[in-house]
Amino acid sequence: MKVRLICSGFGGQGALTIGKFLAKASMKEGKEVTWLPSYGPAMRGGTANCSVIFSDEEIASPIVNTPDVVIALNQPSVDKFEPLVVKGGVLIVNSDMCPNGTKRKDIRVIEMPMSRVASDMGSMKIVNMLAIGIFIEATKVVKHESVEEDLVAFMGEKNPDLLELNMQAIKKGMEFAKE
Repeated sequence: MKVRLICSGFGGQGALTIGKFLAKASMKEGKEVTWLPSYGPAMRGGTANCSVIFSDEEIASPIVNTPDVVIALNQPSVDKFEPLVVKGGVLIVNSDMCPNGTKRKDIRVIEMPMSRVASDMGSMKIVNMLAIGIFIEATKVVKHESVEEDLVAFMGEKNPDLLELNMQAIKKGMEFAKE
């Protein structure tokens, strides 16, 4: 098993955090993993993306040229990475931030209005957790329990209210991907 992921969005949307939580969950499950961040011209507002590779075997290079999965939190990310997704791959899109939509018909496209759902749930900070939930359900690469364990360790004492909201967002993303 080898799955190549690119997470991308504007700085501050949590694209790198998505990759980091998924990579840590994968390591917890005993898989080989790489996580490689890439920043645009500005930390906030510029583009940011990361490449993550999950594998049962040693990984020779952290570079992802042809992703199996792309999580695109904005239109520039769709425009840049949609053409690279392998045939039969998965494109997870925050449709609220992608007014031009997607073009490919040979991949599975999962479009969720993540910004609106996050706002309705009470915090824009959980957009990335919705995307994580979709990824977990659509790919089965990592278990949601592994991500949740890391979330509890990361923010359990610091912000229990946001922790609970993050857990709800992961589950909501998973439910959405089932449809």
